Amino acid sequence: MAHVTDLQSKYSKLAQEYSKLRAQNQVLKKAVVDEQATSVSLKEQLKQRDQSLRKQEQEMDSLSFRNQQLAKRVELLQEELAVSEAKGRKGKSKGDSPSQHGLETKSVFDEDLQKKIEENERLHIQFYEADEQHRRQEAELKARLQELEKESKQHQAAVDGLTAKYTDTIERLQNDKARLEVKTQTLEREAKECRVRTEECQQQLKRCQSELNRQVKQSSSVIQEKVPFNDTKYGDYNSLNVPPHNRKHQLKARDVVGQALSFLQDLVVALLNFHSYTEQRVHIYPRDSSIEPISPLNQKFSQYLHENAAYVRPLEDSFMQLHQSITEDTVTVLETVVKLKSFAEHFSLYTLFLKKLLPYQLKSLEEECEAPLCTAALTAKNQELQRDMKRVTSVFDKLQNYINILALLSVRQDALPQSSISAVFTQLAACLHSLYDAIKEMSKHYNQKASLEQELPTITQKLCTTSECLLGSLASLTISTGKIATFFSNNLDFFTSPGYSPRGNTATLNPLQAENMLANKKKAAAYIHAITKPRPQSVPYREALSNRRILTSSTESREGLSQQPSAQKLTVCSSPLPVGLLQVQQSQEKIARLEQEKEHWLLEAQLGKVRLEKENQRITDLEAQLAEVLGRSPNSQAAPASSIAQSHEEEEREQKAGGKEATLCTSLVGMLCTTPTVEHVGDEESREQLIKTHYMARVGELTTQLQISDSKAVHFHSEN
Repeated sequence: MAHVTDLQSKYSKLAQEYSKLRAQNQVLKKAVVDEQATSVSLKEQLKQRDQSLRKQEQEMDSLSFRNQQLAKRVELLQEELAVSEAKGRKGKSKGDSPSQHGLETKSVFDEDLQKKIEENERLHIQFYEADEQHRRQEAELKARLQELEKESKQHQAAVDGLTAKYTDTIERLQNDKARLEVKTQTLEREAKECRVRTEECQQQLKRCQSELNRQVKQSSSVIQEKVPFNDTKYGDYNSLNVPPHNRKHQLKARDVVGQALSFLQDLVVALLNFHSYTEQRVHIYPRDSSIEPISPLNQKFSQYLHENAAYVRPLEDSFMQLHQSITEDTVTVLETVVKLKSFAEHFSLYTLFLKKLLPYQLKSLEEECEAPLCTAALTAKNQELQRDMKRVTSVFDKLQNYINILALLSVRQDALPQSSISAVFTQLAACLHSLYDAIKEMSKHYNQKASLEQELPTITQKLCTTSECLLGSLASLTISTGKIATFFSNNLDFFTSPGYSPRGNTATLNPLQAENMLANKKKAAAYIHAITKPRPQSVPYREALSNRRILTSSTESREGLSQQPSAQKLTVCSSPLPVGLLQVQQSQEKIARLEQEKEHWLLEAQLGKVRLEKENQRITDLEAQLAEVLGRSPNSQAAPASSIAQSHEEEEREQKAGGKEATLCTSLVGMLCTTPTVEHVGDEESREQLIKTHYMARVGELTTQLQISDSKAVHFHSEN
């Protein structure tokens, strides 16, 4: 159920992350759509600007054409002016009126020419400014378009990556959902079966309670009437001061140790992962061993880390032996738990292993600080991690001391008084909480360090993956230590309370008293079983004599005894068996012999069926061959008939010859007569298969009968 709860919590977390990523995806999609709309609008603006540019170019072409026309006209006017001036010089003698008219015409042309020149200059300036502005706008729009296309590609890549990620997440969630549904159905079936078994157990419990109440009443009456017990009120008057066996305490102790074993297994897995990923990180950072050799210090550190399983695995094995040593028929106190000493020794070895690793861990962090790309923030986090590692090692050292003190009581019973034992358990619970806090702080600081390392430019994917695995192992280590600390605090009253103590005395239980307690428990159980066991009813003497006369006068018994050689052997013995037992034995032998004959004839019947089928098949084949031969030519009928007759005669001779060589096989089941004819040589496999099938069916029937007999015997025994 705890595993299902963890899966449901993981499923809910994944669903939350999926909803967040889905919202982010919607925002990104909206941003991409907006950018696409902006890009479209900019493209439209660019088209409009291109159109306006083309219009301006057309206007420029028209203006240039107009300018050329005006220039030609100016040239013509200048030529006309020159001609008119020449004519004017020639016609000076003619009078002043023509020259005055030429001057007026010249002034008009000069004014018109000046206006056209100014207009042409102004148009040139406007055209140049419009051309420059258009070029600037075109460059800006092209740069903007490139940026928008780049952003659009980035957004599209992000959308594709998120879509692929969401697809993988959805597939994984669907697989988890299907697996959880299958597991839920399995658990529902198991729950139904458990409910049925619970109802049956409740009914059995009611019957047992009624039976036990009856036995308790009977035992109480017997105890009150006939059995004297020692005085439990005044302990000084008792000759043997041994406490009673506490079955509830044993069941509670086994349950508590079983829970502690499951928590310790999680802790062992987390420690193995933490040391393994630390070793992998040493080979990657600050130097990658695949590119350049790492420092001698890190090589030694990696060598020590590689030996972590030799120190961590024995913790689980020794504690499992401790759990197996606690049963319902033992006495579980600190003075009798010998396996705790083995666990304490292995825990001390692991603590020494941590002390051996500590200086290398500190030096490795210092080497990371000396790396060229190590920032001040990373240096500060490495220093915090150094303090955390020192704290974790010191807490493990304290735990080792307290566990060794508790394990010492199994060797020396007078090592600690009862009050000091309670204080040791209290301090042990406080140390477990300190260990949880220290590992939690180390996990937090390492998480911050990993986030800072991801900002470095030289970070590799291998280092990122290793850091994520290391953070996962630290998270599981934090969860395991937290569970152990909470579990120990919740069961602190059970650990500090004395489960066994001598009657009328507060002293601790020694191993001799525990041995006496178990011996008394066995004696009491044997006594209760003896007084509650129903005895068979005895047969009166006269009735037994009459039964004996009836049995000895029976004709079948006398004939059976005279026929069986075993009966003759039994009469020779000094203490002959009764007549009823002899008759039962003879009947059993006769039944066994009849069973053998039955098996033999069943096999014979099956073999006869097979032979009959073979003969029918052979006859059918021969008839088909005969019909085929008759259908070919009527002249050749004599030859096939003669060949068929010869084949029949050969088969008869072979059968007669083979009948002489028939063998008889006997076994425990019966007798089997086999005739090695030519026809049956090829049927050995089918015959063996038939025999095997028959024997397998018979074995299945006998197994079923045996199970039914066992269940009936158990039922009869429980009823008696």
